[in-house]
Amino acid sequence: MPPNTGIKTKTVLQFRKGQKQEKADLVACEEPLELKLGFGPQGQREHRSLSITMRTPGQDEALALGFLFTEGIIGRASEVVGVRHIGQALSPESAKNILLVELSPDTPVDFEQLNRHFYTSSSCGVCGKASIERLSTVNLYYPQRGFPVFNPVQIQAFPHHMSARQVLFEQTGGIHAAASFDENGQLMLLREDVGRHNAMDKLIGETMRTGGFPMRNQAIMVSGRLSFELVQKAAMAGVPLLAAVGAPSSLAVELAESHGMTLIGFLRGERFNVYCGAERVRA
Repeated sequence: MPPNTGIKTKTVLQFRKGQKQEKADLVACEEPLELKLGFGPQGQREHRSLSITMRTPGQDEALALGFLFTEGIIGRASEVVGVRHIGQALSPESAKNILLVELSPDTPVDFEQLNRHFYTSSSCGVCGKASIERLSTVNLYYPQRGFPVFNPVQIQAFPHHMSARQVLFEQTGGIHAAASFDENGQLMLLREDVGRHNAMDKLIGETMRTGGFPMRNQAIMVSGRLSFELVQKAAMAGVPLLAAVGAPSSLAVELAESHGMTLIGFLRGERFNVYCGAERVRA
């Protein structure tokens, strides 16, 4: 197995038809990533720990960019002037698990406000109307209403295109994915991670790095269900259509509707449900 593929091998005891045997099984890697920020004017730089997330190693720079953008800390990739792993040399196993992101000297950072935001999000979760209103205070690339238009047949093909590219899921069965599609329904980019939010952040961050941002002419499909946070991240990137194989929550629908997004759930086979924004889906 090639190194750093996000997969580890584990010997398991398999039971089948009353018989048992030892066999090698592949499991998705899950490791902590500590994100540190470097900020402030020249000569007065500060370095502080911002957050820790459990993720599948790989594409850490894209993950950091997407996370910083969807948390309203940066508005464009150019505000990041450097990214590097700074793990301890004496601890090789954690060498890739601490990432320092250096922001440009003129990028403002209110660290006390960030600390309050992350504490609120982690301790009591996001809450209804107050959380929706908060989005208006950060940098958003709102989707353009009614544009673009997707054919139902194109949308039905999203899962097929995704499954063909979900290498880690095919090998482990335990990983999420987020994929972007152009106006013709062609898959543009796919990212996988043990965390649904991380997969979305990796997708958005990589798009920021390579162009095509904001994502106003693209659709995104994710594995699993549609949560408020996934809709929030997509809305901030300007995504007009967000689809999933699972169901949306009520707050996810409310947020998508308030931003003029098209929200699709239960996208499986030849069926799907449009919860809002149906004007973008027509033959």
